[in-house]
Amino acid sequence: MTYTHGHHESVLRSHSWRTVENSAAYLLPHLHSGQSIVDIGCGPGTITADLAERVAPGRVTALEASEEALGGARVHVGDRGLSNVDFTMGDVLALDLPDDEFDVVHAHQVLQHVSDPVQALREMRRVCKPGGLVAARDSDYAAFTWYPVVPELDEWLTMYRRTAIGNGGEPDAGRRLLAWAQAAGFTDVTATASVWCFASPEDRAWWSGMWAERVTDSAIAEHAVAQGNATRADLERLAEGWRTWGASPDGWFIVPHGEILCRT
Repeated sequence: MTYTHGHHESVLRSHSWRTVENSAAYLLPHLHSGQSIVDIGCGPGTITADLAERVAPGRVTALEASEEALGGARVHVGDRGLSNVDFTMGDVLALDLPDDEFDVVHAHQVLQHVSDPVQALREMRRVCKPGGLVAARDSDYAAFTWYPVVPELDEWLTMYRRTAIGNGGEPDAGRRLLAWAQAAGFTDVTATASVWCFASPEDRAWWSGMWAERVTDSAIAEHAVAQGNATRADLERLAEGWRTWGASPDGWFIVPHGEILCRT
């Protein structure tokens, strides 16, 4: 798996903003004390820690593809004083975890990056206890929308989608989650949707500044140039487009997400 975004500070800044409230609200009614959870692709661990607080004394396993990626989660969980989180490395396409191990198997913004999301969901089902839940949420880039019109943002979206597809991912994963779950053999699936909305001055400044930096400095830039989807000059121009949007007093941006709850 090639992770298009990489682990630049601008990427981690975005991921560290995520909580169960803004990124896994669809799962919250199903969480209770004593459950065991594996959080696949845990990133910097903010969602992981929230899950751990809600299911304590149950345990949460934070899983990432590398020890480097796990480092931020270890720090965040430690800073919050949590003792019910375990850490492990793994590949969602071939999890080194026992069958029927967890009450909840959770993945946020993971399936869009893997080469075989159906196989990933099969593995998630395998490690979930009978009667448990497999939960996944992914954004849908083609459905991103914003105001006012900034031509560079249209170019950015085209560049990003081509680059993600070139890396073997599916940037429009949100709309496909239900189909992937059914292809993986799930028969009891609840599909929903929710959005992130960035419209306040503070949110616009944060979202636009973060993306302006990601466009030029994160792994996205490296992959886009290597694939011939943009030049360095193009990326600087796209970053300036993000700043233009962020400075607009009536700027509005939404990120739609698909969500699935699959009962095993």
